[in-house]
Amino acid sequence: MEAATLPKSLGSAIRRRRQALKLSQEDFADHIDMHRAYYSAIERGERNLTLVTLHKVSLGLGVAPSKLLAESGF
Repeated sequence: MEAATLPKSLGSAIRRRRQALKLSQEDFADHIDMHRAYYSAIERGERNLTLVTLHKVSLGLGVAPSKLLAESGF
């Protein structure tokens, strides 16, 4: 996988997990104390996540960061 496609693939994996929890972007962003617009950009693959942000999102989803990376094909 090319590094340029990782944010989009990771964002898609995050979106699938959030939707499986039946949470809106706004509700989930509030749950993890993140601005809705920033979180939305993560799901669209427009943000290159830091490890801290990836950890924060993965905790909110109840999954290990490594699992999200694996689901994104990385």
